[in-house]
Amino acid sequence: MPAPPKLLTPAAGPATPVVSLLTDYGLEDGFVGALHSVIRRAAPQVPIVDLTHGIARQNVRAGAFALARAALYLAAGVVVAVVDPGVGTERRGVAAVAAGGPAPGISFVGPDNGLLVPALDALGGATACVELEDRGYWLKAAGPTFAGRDIFAPAAALLVRGASLEELGRPVPPETLLRLEPPVLRRLNAGSLEVEATWVDTFGNVQLAAAPDDLDDDLGSVGHVVVSAAGEPLGLARRVRAFAELATGELGIFVDSYGHLALCLNGASAAEHLGTKEGDLLVLTRAARSAIGPK
Repeated sequence: MPAPPKLLTPAAGPATPVVSLLTDYGLEDGFVGALHSVIRRAAPQVPIVDLTHGIARQNVRAGAFALARAALYLAAGVVVAVVDPGVGTERRGVAAVAAGGPAPGISFVGPDNGLLVPALDALGGATACVELEDRGYWLKAAGPTFAGRDIFAPAAALLVRGASLEELGRPVPPETLLRLEPPVLRRLNAGSLEVEATWVDTFGNVQLAAAPDDLDDDLGSVGHVVVSAAGEPLGLARRVRAFAELATGELGIFVDSYGHLALCLNGASAAEHLGTKEGDLLVLTRAARSAIGPK
């Protein structure tokens, strides 16, 4: 990921702590409002940033990738991330402090199901971690299925008010946090790359688990790649810097704002054009010059 610009480095003096939220709750129900309200009750002056509440339901992998994309741009304070299919089970709730990043000492609160680790890795790893325990700050509830409201939001409010990590629970080694399998990125041969689609944004751009350097000289030398899936060609993509370089209906491959390779169409959805969704495996193959046509 690229480093944030100097404008986003912390200003002199103490930073105002912020609570940032990322969930799969959506906005149709009152779940997000409940998080806001619990935090406001305990820390009424603290700003709240909604990173997103549109993560696909129970898709921990998508939530982890989204949180990692946001990591280098987070404000100082606490991040509450909740994509939690195992809520109410024996899975741990945790809080961890990141080693680095755009602001010092950013804390992450959420389930120990792999959701937090990619963002922590993007910020240099975790310096400390605790398993959240009921030390009187958990909210009492009729059932155990709203940990975001009853455990994670109160923990975040205490942290943003200045509580230490150790006040929230028992220290655990950061290396014991659950890790997800990394996204697929495999070189099949000198002219072919298998790669996972890690994100489809609202414009239909398809982010890939690959960086520009993964298109080696041999693969990218002709400026076009054939995109295929399950052995079936889906389209011919031209390397571009911006959407507007493409003709209407032309498929492109570019470096997105997070430093990943991504597939796009000018003014349309590449995901719909390709029939691609998050988690699909695509193969990028060096295009034959005969497929490109005259210069």
